[in-house]
Amino acid sequence: MIVAWTRRTRKKYYKMGKEKRSMSEFILELKDVVKTFGGVTALDGVQFQLKRGEIHALMGENGAGKSTFIKVITGVHQPDSGLMLLEGEKITLRSTEDSAKLGIAAIYQHVTAFPDLSVTENIFMGQEIKTKLGIYNWKLMTKRAKELIEPLSKNIDVSKPMSMLSVAQQQLVEIAKALSRDARILIMDEPTASLSKRECEELYQITEHLRDEGVSIIFITHKFEDMYRLATRVTVFRDSKYIGCWDVDKISNQKLIGAMVGRELTQMYPSKKARIGDTVLRINNISKEGYFKQVSFDVKKGEILGLTGLVGAGRTEVCQSIFGIMTPDSGTIELEGKQVSIKNPIDALQLGIGLLPEDRQTQGLINELPIYQNVSSANMNSFIKAGKLDVNAEEQKAIELCQKIQLKAKDISAPPSSLSGGNQQKVVFAKLLNCDLKVLILDEPTKGIDVGAKYSIYEIMNELTANGYAIIMVSSEMPEVLGMADRIVVMRSGRVVGQFDTQGTTQEMILEASLKHESDRREG
Repeated sequence: MIVAWTRRTRKKYYKMGKEKRSMSEFILELKDVVKTFGGVTALDGVQFQLKRGEIHALMGENGAGKSTFIKVITGVHQPDSGLMLLEGEKITLRSTEDSAKLGIAAIYQHVTAFPDLSVTENIFMGQEIKTKLGIYNWKLMTKRAKELIEPLSKNIDVSKPMSMLSVAQQQLVEIAKALSRDARILIMDEPTASLSKRECEELYQITEHLRDEGVSIIFITHKFEDMYRLATRVTVFRDSKYIGCWDVDKISNQKLIGAMVGRELTQMYPSKKARIGDTVLRINNISKEGYFKQVSFDVKKGEILGLTGLVGAGRTEVCQSIFGIMTPDSGTIELEGKQVSIKNPIDALQLGIGLLPEDRQTQGLINELPIYQNVSSANMNSFIKAGKLDVNAEEQKAIELCQKIQLKAKDISAPPSSLSGGNQQKVVFAKLLNCDLKVLILDEPTKGIDVGAKYSIYEIMNELTANGYAIIMVSSEMPEVLGMADRIVVMRSGRVVGQFDTQGTTQEMILEASLKHESDRREG
């Protein structure tokens, strides 16, 4: 029988001699777990083993079974067959309440908080502390919330509503909530997907602190950087199956990618086909008070220009200015040698400039509309004949573009939300290709996308440049910038601090340009 995991049992557990609490090497095991939904197999004989005090990375493409795996461990779904063992003993989880009682908690990529309620209210939702009279003891809950939050962050006011916190801070509140329930197993689902480099490093330190406190952690990620920074072992799922488990320091990138995608990728980035031509777009000393100052660069036909720098450097704002979302206070923009005025996105599209935004969910897709209408949404006028929308022409064009970019969708009448992250991004690409463009601005085009889908996006980018498109690619991932860009522009604090030809450039050189600039500013 498994006893509920409370503060009392936790203290007793850690006071035990090591030999007494190590009857089983693993705190959690899944053996031959199967879960089906109708005729679809979501988990097909999955294996998993989590050691005590371990950070264990779980990787796999979208659709590999990771989400169902989380829901089985947390009691949302019950497996059709197979065994789940906790401390070597069989357990059955019929609800999330069952898993919480046993010290199992999950922090999801998209935080499921109550935005209008305070941090304290979110932490104690469903486990409110009451006085002897049965009244909520807000004084004690506030005190306890501060005690839980302070080791994680000194900058979170527990009286503030969740809506006033950043994504990173909201995740820390979710961690505090898990700790308030004395979690001994913590599942972290893509926690770094929306974080800056600095926020990632802070989360890494907190995760390591939790491990040192005895919490066992399953860290689900697409990022190799997360895995190498934190994990000692990595398990890979593919097509709902367990593929293997390896020590992180004993597996190569290529072997890991091969395990994830089911085929060998001989290189992380596809070979380029394009021949670079004349300058298409030139940015001359554009400035926007509070965002960026005297920014200049150009991009040529058939070229990928990488725009990189730390979060807050002004990269996105520069791209939004080129696309007409905001207007620069000064400076000029030239397209094919002629100065142009771009006051709004319609102007930009008519001139042949398109933007793939950083947040595809809120800025790139309309999930209330079917895929084919998303594809046509940026150029609806081309489907209007005699004052009426030609739906057949609209659908046929969408099918043609979806085939061109190898979109995996069973039905283009389905909403984009039915697709994986990589295929959702392809829908946004298809929407842009439906316009007559010369320049594509791609803001973090592979953000939140698994490694196999990334390669597919890279192939689309190379195909576009081979067809004469000029691409500006904003990316926070320096390996991606070095692997895909022909030239690199580095920004910091709203200024361009370096420009490099990619050949011969290293990550260290890009970092040095940024850091040297900051040092020069301090000395000046």
